[in-house]
Amino acid sequence: MDYEAVIGLEVHVELKTNSKAFCACTTSFGAEPNTHVCPVCLGMPGVLPVINRQVIEFGIMTGLALNCQIAPFCKYDRKNYYYPDLPKNFQTSQYDLPLANNGYLKINVDGEEKRIGITRVHMEEDAGKLVHVDGPGGGYSLVDYNRAGVPLLEIVSEPDMRLPSEARAYMEKLRSILLYLGVSDCKMEEGSLRCDANVSVRPRGSKTLGTKTEVKNMNSFRALQRALEYEIERQISVLEDGGKIQQATMSWDESRGITTVMRTKEEAHDYRYFPEPDLVPIEVDNEWIERVRKSLPELPDERSQRLINTYGLPQYDAQVITSSRDLAEYFDQVVAKFPDAKVVSNWIMGDFSRLLNANNLEPQNSPVPPEQLADLLQLQKEGTISGKIAKQVLEEMFKTGKKARQVVEEKGLVQISDADALGKIVNEVISANPKVVEDYRNGKDKALGFLVGQVMKATKGKANPGLVNKLLKEQL
Repeated sequence: MDYEAVIGLEVHVELKTNSKAFCACTTSFGAEPNTHVCPVCLGMPGVLPVINRQVIEFGIMTGLALNCQIAPFCKYDRKNYYYPDLPKNFQTSQYDLPLANNGYLKINVDGEEKRIGITRVHMEEDAGKLVHVDGPGGGYSLVDYNRAGVPLLEIVSEPDMRLPSEARAYMEKLRSILLYLGVSDCKMEEGSLRCDANVSVRPRGSKTLGTKTEVKNMNSFRALQRALEYEIERQISVLEDGGKIQQATMSWDESRGITTVMRTKEEAHDYRYFPEPDLVPIEVDNEWIERVRKSLPELPDERSQRLINTYGLPQYDAQVITSSRDLAEYFDQVVAKFPDAKVVSNWIMGDFSRLLNANNLEPQNSPVPPEQLADLLQLQKEGTISGKIAKQVLEEMFKTGKKARQVVEEKGLVQISDADALGKIVNEVISANPKVVEDYRNGKDKALGFLVGQVMKATKGKANPGLVNKLLKEQL
């Protein structure tokens, strides 16, 4: 039987506010355990929370960017459950009246655009973190409450995805939008962007949903795609063997490349939601919504279209460059100094991005500022250096932070464009390779490439390639 998957994602986004959702504790990451806490986020008796207005602002921004309807009235609720990392024994969240709903975002997979529905965007607080320590008798667990009370947005998609690659594209696009908005740093490795996936399979063409499992513990885009690929195949294998899918929460084991059962679910949890009595309801009027709407930055899709319309960039280039706000801004700054957008695009997507990745850097932390990349490209355009030398110069700029012209002068990398000087080297190469010369004269055009290579080798890559080609053809 031919099966298809049905995938929906629940994404938790830690917001980049200075203080927690309902108290003045800092949200900074990496402090000693249990140092960023107070009676409010620890749930001490008699304390009262206060709503952080910036959380609502960030929620409205995110809802608008995801084409959602912003609710004119919403409230916080208590989601009651017991777990050691939840000091109050309930989580302050939103239930029946979320901040935003009925939105969508568009993804592009293999050149095809697809619209993924957004069910809701709601505000809540994070729990603490359990740290498991191995030891005699099975070890023990410690709890760090620094993260308790950090503001979150939960973004719930419709089950509109059918392929793991679509789920990955959705997450990458969502992360890009959140980074453009500046509402989160979206560092999956630090837990500020987390994703749970609900996945089931059914016969292709069927309208009935299969029994779903929830997959957790995926801390990268690659892990998300691999986990879904494995879980889909596992479910299909169970059904083809005549078994039934058991509703369960699965954990992705990155090292083994498999999903394992964390716990089974006989029925849905009863969280006994009720309105949070210590927090006032929230009214969002049109004036507030429009003020936030006007503050939104140029988002990835709009920026991509601008690059296509303004510079004539191919759609692929525009999408790669605008996938990161910092990369897009770097591109704009280089083009302002060196207006050949396609050349800039090629360099940024190629050697520049390669060196960023190799040095684990973001564009804004690059040792090569935009004006210096523009200067490097100008040197190449003028013929002062060749394309091959330009790549070497860029690597040296990354290593030392020096300017392009300084590197070229110090290393003596100026391109040789003197016809007389190159002519002598060309004649030496021709004399040293009579067999290759004969091949060329007998119609083997590839022989010319070999001779060009020999001249470039003799000049350590400094020769002007166009002039070398011209001189060789004249002599031959």
